Amino acid sequence: MDFGPRLSCEVITLKLHHPFRLSTGVSTTRTAHWIRLEDDQGWGEGTIPPYYNISDQDMQALWDEKSHSKEPFPDDLEQIPSWIGDQGPAPARAALDLALHDRIGKNKGLPIYKLLNLPAPAPISTAFTIAIEDPEVMARMAADHPEFPIIKLKLGSDDDITRVAAVRSARPDVRLYLDANAGWEPDEAIGIIGDLEPFKIEMIEQPVAGNDIEGMGYVQSQTDIPIVADESIKSLETLEELARSGVQGINLKIMKLGGLGPTVRILKRGRELGFKIMLGCMTETSLGVTAMAHLAAMADWIDLDAPLLIANDPFKGVSYDRALVSVSENPGIGIVRRIGMK
Repeated sequence: MDFGPRLSCEVITLKLHHPFRLSTGVSTTRTAHWIRLEDDQGWGEGTIPPYYNISDQDMQALWDEKSHSKEPFPDDLEQIPSWIGDQGPAPARAALDLALHDRIGKNKGLPIYKLLNLPAPAPISTAFTIAIEDPEVMARMAADHPEFPIIKLKLGSDDDITRVAAVRSARPDVRLYLDANAGWEPDEAIGIIGDLEPFKIEMIEQPVAGNDIEGMGYVQSQTDIPIVADESIKSLETLEELARSGVQGINLKIMKLGGLGPTVRILKRGRELGFKIMLGCMTETSLGVTAMAHLAAMADWIDLDAPLLIANDPFKGVSYDRALVSVSENPGIGIVRRIGMK
């Protein structure tokens, strides 16, 4: 769809290799929005899970408004925040932010990490995500992917401990991350985590509700396993609240934070506050994931496996050598469209 003379959008239905079950529900597809500045000067993506309750219409309203703006596209990074503004849903702002970073990087002949003056991202292992399933199915999926030294298990349902035990038995070598997607109550989480400690868990994402920052800190106070905020971290303000709560880690995602610019600002402040940093993604295309991979040298944990979960990723950008994630030196985000992929 063309919003106006300066911006167009293609809606893409991403098909998952396997049904993806979280504590919030089950998905077999995701809707992605591919944003293109006029003359293909820059590409961006806006993709968000249904449980964030953000409508396509609200995102499209912002893109329509910006398409009719007479203000020139920014030529410097410092101009991007004021051009986009602070209105509209975060993934809609993220799509514009990515497209503008892509444009500036291409114009300057610089890949994103150099444009942002960040260290070069050496190849680094990503976690491979296994959604909620019967314990034996999760164990089989873990065993079927020995190329991944790190597995993240989605939890927040009945039989969580049995699921973790089954995967640990199938893969005694693997580094295990857990993600409850806000599926537990604080006291319940503490009990479950106590039962999970024998299984050598490296970190636990979002055990309780996103708005329960006090609860996140309470859970952290009862375990040495790093508790990592995902749904709870939305801005610099919530970052400061999480620091006061005592939570040890944060999971940053471009789509929920509104783009590369806000993500980098929160990442740098998080480092100053002593947080461990995870770089994550939604179930999104290689466009968004490649943009995030440019920040990999600044992270402790990487969870950038979304393109591996999608059967029809329309873009080629980030590359995978077994579990190792790499980005190219191509200018901008560094992605191309796959021929014939819808």
